[in-house]
Amino acid sequence: MDHHPIFFIDSILSAMGFHPAHYTHVTHAWLVMLILIAAALIFVRGVQLLPTKGQNFFEVVIDGLESFMVEITGPEGRFFFPYIATIFLFIFVANLIGLIPGFYSPTANLNTTLALALCTFVYTHVIGIKYHGVKYIKHFLGPVWWLAPLMFPIELIGHLARVMSLSVRLFGNIFGKETVLTILFALAGLYLAPLPILFLGILVSFIQALVFMLLSIMYFVGSMEHAH
Repeated sequence: MDHHPIFFIDSILSAMGFHPAHYTHVTHAWLVMLILIAAALIFVRGVQLLPTKGQNFFEVVIDGLESFMVEITGPEGRFFFPYIATIFLFIFVANLIGLIPGFYSPTANLNTTLALALCTFVYTHVIGIKYHGVKYIKHFLGPVWWLAPLMFPIELIGHLARVMSLSVRLFGNIFGKETVLTILFALAGLYLAPLPILFLGILVSFIQALVFMLLSIMYFVGSMEHAH
Protein backbone atom coordinates (compact mmCIF):
# COMPACT_ATOMS: atom_id res chain seq x y z
CA MET A 1 0.00 0.00 0.00
CA ASP A 2 1.43 3.38 -1.00
CA HIS A 3 2.05 5.90 1.74
CA HIS A 4 1.25 9.50 0.89
CA PRO A 5 2.13 12.35 3.24
CA ILE A 6 -0.82 14.23 4.72
CA PHE A 7 -0.73 18.02 4.25
CA PHE A 8 -2.84 20.26 6.46
CA ILE A 9 -3.95 22.60 3.67
CA ASP A 10 -5.05 19.72 1.45
CA SER A 11 -7.01 18.19 4.34
CA ILE A 12 -8.77 21.49 5.06
CA LEU A 13 -9.62 22.09 1.40
CA SER A 14 -10.81 18.48 1.00
CA ALA A 15 -13.13 18.94 3.99
CA MET A 16 -14.54 22.03 2.22
CA GLY A 17 -15.34 19.98 -0.88
CA PHE A 18 -12.29 20.79 -2.99
CA HIS A 19 -9.85 18.23 -4.39
CA PRO A 20 -6.37 19.81 -4.23
CA ALA A 21 -4.31 16.59 -4.21
CA HIS A 22 -2.81 17.27 -7.66
CA TYR A 23 -2.25 20.96 -6.92
CA THR A 24 -0.43 20.83 -3.59
CA HIS A 25 2.40 22.97 -4.99
CA VAL A 26 -0.15 25.64 -6.01
CA THR A 27 -1.96 25.77 -2.66
CA HIS A 28 1.35 25.98 -0.79
CA ALA A 29 2.64 28.67 -3.16
CA TRP A 30 -0.50 30.68 -2.29
CA LEU A 31 0.24 30.07 1.39
CA VAL A 32 3.78 31.44 0.96
CA MET A 33 2.40 34.50 -0.82
CA LEU A 34 -0.13 35.06 1.98
CA ILE A 35 2.65 34.79 4.59
CA LEU A 36 4.78 37.37 2.77
CA ILE A 37 1.86 39.74 2.16
CA ALA A 38 0.70 39.47 5.78
CA ALA A 39 4.23 40.03 7.07
CA ALA A 40 4.63 43.07 4.83
CA LEU A 41 1.31 44.57 5.99
CA ILE A 42 2.11 43.96 9.66
CA PHE A 43 5.59 45.49 9.52
CA VAL A 44 4.60 48.40 7.25
CA ARG A 45 1.79 49.28 9.65
CA GLY A 46 4.25 49.30 12.53
CA VAL A 47 7.05 51.29 10.85
CA GLN A 48 8.56 53.84 13.22
CA LEU A 49 11.35 56.39 13.13
CA LEU A 50 12.90 54.54 16.06
CA PRO A 51 12.60 50.95 14.79
CA THR A 52 11.44 48.04 16.93
CA LYS A 53 13.34 44.73 17.01
CA GLY A 54 11.19 43.27 14.23
CA GLN A 55 11.59 46.35 12.05
CA ASN A 56 15.33 46.34 12.73
CA PHE A 57 15.58 42.72 11.61
CA PHE A 58 13.78 43.27 8.31
CA GLU A 59 15.66 46.50 7.62
CA VAL A 60 18.93 44.62 8.06
CA VAL A 61 17.73 41.83 5.72
CA ILE A 62 16.51 44.20 2.99
CA ASP A 63 19.51 46.53 3.29
CA GLY A 64 21.86 43.54 3.17
CA LEU A 65 20.21 42.20 0.01
CA GLU A 66 20.29 45.62 -1.65
CA SER A 67 23.94 46.26 -0.76
CA PHE A 68 24.88 42.79 -2.02
CA MET A 69 23.08 43.42 -5.31
CA VAL A 70 24.41 46.96 -5.83
CA GLU A 71 28.00 45.71 -5.40
CA ILE A 72 27.41 43.53 -8.46
CA THR A 73 25.19 45.75 -10.60
CA GLY A 74 26.22 49.25 -9.57
CA PRO A 75 23.63 51.92 -8.63
CA GLU A 76 21.88 51.62 -12.01
CA GLY A 77 20.62 48.15 -11.03
CA ARG A 78 18.53 49.44 -8.13
CA PHE A 79 15.37 49.63 -10.24
CA PHE A 80 15.05 45.82 -10.37
CA PHE A 81 15.79 45.34 -6.66
CA PRO A 82 12.05 44.86 -5.80
CA TYR A 83 12.00 41.81 -8.11
CA ILE A 84 15.26 40.44 -6.70
CA ALA A 85 14.14 40.86 -3.08
CA THR A 86 10.72 39.33 -3.83
CA ILE A 87 12.16 36.30 -5.64
CA PHE A 88 14.68 35.67 -2.83
CA LEU A 89 12.12 35.94 -0.02
CA PHE A 90 9.53 33.85 -1.87
CA ILE A 91 11.99 31.04 -2.64
CA PHE A 92 13.52 31.11 0.85
CA VAL A 93 10.13 30.91 2.61
CA ALA A 94 8.88 28.32 0.09
CA ASN A 95 11.96 26.19 0.76
CA LEU A 96 11.65 26.54 4.54
CA ILE A 97 7.94 25.75 4.81
CA GLY A 98 8.54 22.14 3.78
CA LEU A 99 10.63 21.64 6.93
CA ILE A 100 7.43 21.91 9.00
CA PRO A 101 5.61 18.56 9.29
CA GLY A 102 2.30 18.70 7.45
CA PHE A 103 3.49 21.28 4.92
CA TYR A 104 5.11 21.06 1.50
CA SER A 105 7.74 23.15 -0.27
CA PRO A 106 6.17 24.39 -3.54
CA THR A 107 9.72 24.66 -4.92
CA ALA A 108 9.95 20.85 -4.70
CA ASN A 109 7.68 20.80 -7.75
CA LEU A 110 9.14 21.51 -11.19
CA ASN A 111 6.08 23.53 -12.24
CA THR A 112 6.82 26.13 -9.54
CA THR A 113 10.53 26.42 -10.26
CA LEU A 114 9.87 26.58 -14.01
CA ALA A 115 7.42 29.47 -13.47
CA LEU A 116 10.05 31.32 -11.39
CA ALA A 117 12.73 30.68 -14.01
CA LEU A 118 10.44 31.97 -16.78
CA CYS A 119 9.83 35.17 -14.79
CA THR A 120 13.59 35.77 -14.62
CA PHE A 121 13.98 34.84 -18.32
CA VAL A 122 11.29 37.29 -19.45
CA TYR A 123 12.48 40.09 -17.16
CA THR A 124 16.05 39.67 -18.40
CA HIS A 125 14.97 40.56 -21.93
CA VAL A 126 12.65 43.33 -20.72
CA ILE A 127 15.70 44.93 -19.08
CA GLY A 128 17.76 44.41 -22.25
CA ILE A 129 15.14 46.14 -24.40
CA LYS A 130 14.74 48.90 -21.78
CA TYR A 131 18.48 49.66 -21.92
CA HIS A 132 19.25 49.11 -25.60
CA GLY A 133 15.97 49.22 -27.50
CA VAL A 134 16.07 47.42 -30.85
CA LYS A 135 19.89 47.25 -30.62
CA TYR A 136 19.47 44.58 -27.94
CA ILE A 137 19.32 42.06 -30.79
CA LYS A 138 23.11 42.56 -31.13
CA HIS A 139 23.53 40.47 -27.98
CA PHE A 140 22.41 37.47 -30.06
CA LEU A 141 24.37 38.15 -33.27
CA GLY A 142 28.00 37.87 -32.23
CA PRO A 143 30.93 40.29 -32.68
CA VAL A 144 30.87 40.41 -36.51
CA TRP A 145 27.90 40.41 -38.88
CA TRP A 146 28.97 37.39 -40.94
CA LEU A 147 28.88 35.18 -37.81
CA ALA A 148 25.27 36.12 -37.09
CA PRO A 149 23.67 33.04 -38.76
CA LEU A 150 25.83 30.80 -36.54
CA MET A 151 25.76 32.85 -33.35
CA PHE A 152 22.03 33.54 -33.23
CA PRO A 153 20.88 29.91 -32.72
CA ILE A 154 23.76 29.30 -30.28
CA GLU A 155 22.84 32.36 -28.21
CA LEU A 156 19.16 31.44 -28.36
CA ILE A 157 19.86 27.93 -27.08
CA GLY A 158 22.10 29.38 -24.36
CA HIS A 159 19.36 31.70 -23.13
CA LEU A 160 16.75 28.92 -23.16
CA ALA A 161 19.20 26.69 -21.27
CA ARG A 162 19.17 29.27 -18.46
CA VAL A 163 15.51 28.45 -17.86
CA MET A 164 16.30 24.75 -17.54
CA SER A 165 19.34 25.44 -15.34
CA LEU A 166 17.46 27.71 -12.93
CA SER A 167 14.39 25.50 -12.66
CA VAL A 168 16.04 22.06 -12.47
CA ARG A 169 18.75 23.14 -9.99
CA LEU A 170 16.24 24.56 -7.52
CA PHE A 171 13.75 21.73 -8.01
CA GLY A 172 16.37 18.98 -7.65
CA ASN A 173 17.85 20.31 -4.42
CA ILE A 174 14.53 21.02 -2.69
CA PHE A 175 12.92 17.79 -3.91
CA GLY A 176 15.93 15.90 -2.53
CA LYS A 177 15.56 17.70 0.81
CA GLU A 178 11.83 16.88 0.94
CA THR A 179 12.43 13.21 0.09
CA VAL A 180 15.13 12.73 2.73
CA LEU A 181 13.00 14.43 5.40
CA THR A 182 9.95 12.34 4.51
CA ILE A 183 11.97 9.11 4.85
CA LEU A 184 13.51 10.19 8.16
CA PHE A 185 10.20 11.28 9.65
CA ALA A 186 8.67 7.97 8.57
CA LEU A 187 11.50 6.02 10.21
CA ALA A 188 12.07 8.12 13.34
CA GLY A 189 8.86 10.10 13.75
CA LEU A 190 9.24 13.52 15.34
CA TYR A 191 12.24 12.53 17.46
CA LEU A 192 15.88 13.61 17.38
CA ALA A 193 17.07 11.63 14.33
CA PRO A 194 15.85 14.19 11.73
CA LEU A 195 17.35 17.21 13.54
CA PRO A 196 20.71 17.24 11.67
CA ILE A 197 18.82 16.99 8.38
CA LEU A 198 16.52 19.83 9.48
CA PHE A 199 19.58 22.00 10.06
CA LEU A 200 20.98 21.03 6.65
CA GLY A 201 17.53 21.71 5.18
CA ILE A 202 17.63 25.29 6.50
CA LEU A 203 21.11 25.73 5.03
CA VAL A 204 20.06 24.29 1.65
CA SER A 205 16.93 26.48 1.65
CA PHE A 206 19.02 29.61 2.12
CA ILE A 207 21.76 28.64 -0.35
CA GLN A 208 19.31 27.73 -3.12
CA ALA A 209 17.39 31.00 -2.70
CA LEU A 210 20.71 32.88 -2.77
CA VAL A 211 21.93 31.01 -5.88
CA PHE A 212 18.69 31.69 -7.77
CA MET A 213 18.86 35.36 -6.81
CA LEU A 214 22.54 35.66 -7.75
CA LEU A 215 22.07 34.01 -11.15
CA SER A 216 19.09 36.28 -11.85
CA ILE A 217 21.25 39.31 -11.03
CA MET A 218 24.02 38.09 -13.34
CA TYR A 219 21.56 37.59 -16.20
CA PHE A 220 20.13 41.08 -15.64
CA VAL A 221 23.61 42.62 -15.60
CA GLY A 222 24.47 40.80 -18.83
CA SER A 223 21.41 42.22 -20.56
CA MET A 224 22.37 45.73 -19.40
CA GLU A 225 25.88 45.54 -20.84
CA HIS A 226 26.69 46.64 -24.37
CA ALA A 227 27.10 43.83 -26.90
CA HIS A 228 30.69 43.11 -27.88
